[in-house]
Amino acid sequence: MNERWKTVLVLAFALAAAGCAGPNTHDLLNKTTVSVPASDIAATHEIFVATTRKQATKDPRQVFDGDRSLTTSYARVDVTVPKVHQVGAIERAKGSANSNPAKQFTATDVVHYGDASQFAKAVGANIAMNGDRALVFVHGFNNGFDDGVYRLTQIAHDTEYPGTPILFSWASSGKTTGYIYDKDSANAARDDLEATLRMLAKTKVKSIDIIAHSMGTWVTMEALRQLAITGDRDLDGKLGRVVLASPDIDVDVFKKQMIRYGKPDRPFVILLSADDRALRLSSLLSGDKPRVGDYGNAADIASYGVVVADLSQIKGGDRLNHAKFADNPFLVQLLGDRLRAPAGLASDEPTQGQIDNLGRGLGKAVGSVAEVIITTPFKVLTIATGG
Repeated sequence: MNERWKTVLVLAFALAAAGCAGPNTHDLLNKTTVSVPASDIAATHEIFVATTRKQATKDPRQVFDGDRSLTTSYARVDVTVPKVHQVGAIERAKGSANSNPAKQFTATDVVHYGDASQFAKAVGANIAMNGDRALVFVHGFNNGFDDGVYRLTQIAHDTEYPGTPILFSWASSGKTTGYIYDKDSANAARDDLEATLRMLAKTKVKSIDIIAHSMGTWVTMEALRQLAITGDRDLDGKLGRVVLASPDIDVDVFKKQMIRYGKPDRPFVILLSADDRALRLSSLLSGDKPRVGDYGNAADIASYGVVVADLSQIKGGDRLNHAKFADNPFLVQLLGDRLRAPAGLASDEPTQGQIDNLGRGLGKAVGSVAEVIITTPFKVLTIATGG
């Protein structure tokens, strides 16, 4: 056996052990109701959902499973976050045990919408009531429906996002052996994400922010590319911040996508890391071609109109170093909201104050000394962070 395939097997084993998502369970709803005092609950989040998954029939507690649907389904999931929650973590029950709302994230209710118009009315009302902003999260490879719901809940809660969270859940199999199936599912979901973004743009929303992770960045870039082809690349001025975390996209393909899209009015933000082991396996499976998420030439892709944050020196919360964007959600908030990036970088170079704030924020997020390299279309910034 040559060294290349030894590496593939080692990384495949690591994926099987850790995965890109949470525990190996896909039940979202509890078997029985578990009640706790209201004082044990930090918050309840309404997570709106557009999905290309089929509704689960074998085990309704999954709500939606890993099979593909040719149409988009719509729902809302109410999720409680316990007072004991730690920033960056997703506290979950093990195996098929019931969630304890006092200790774990718990889905308390699911509402299904009959069609797109019902969903648009409901999500539009929520947007109008909660700050006229929407955050669309597109999950990555090996995610069950529950994984996406809980991850977006964690992001919205930890970043104190001032708007409506919307999960776009494409039909990942939720299996470590399902890489090719997931890639085909991602391709099949492009039109559905495009339609969902157009639907949101027709509400009274003022800004549609997008955070996409891993293989979900492929779905996102393809949807944005399709919007550009139709002459509506910024959703009539409503496209906000686009954050691509650990992009599982071939570098050359990404460049072609960006060429077709054109340089964004607000530079997209890319979070990459040279020690991302999940993307290393993806690269090996793709003929040893680099992925954007672990690419070593940030200036090369920054020239297409993106801001690149190299998080290689920041420790991840899992063995694969594939979810740093959510392990340190304060970073996402700094890049996407508090510093108003990428909008703040669109017309001028970052100010020294912005750089200092970013350094302090990253230091608080990682709790240690590290060096973060920010590559913009204008210049390269090296930020020393300290806990």
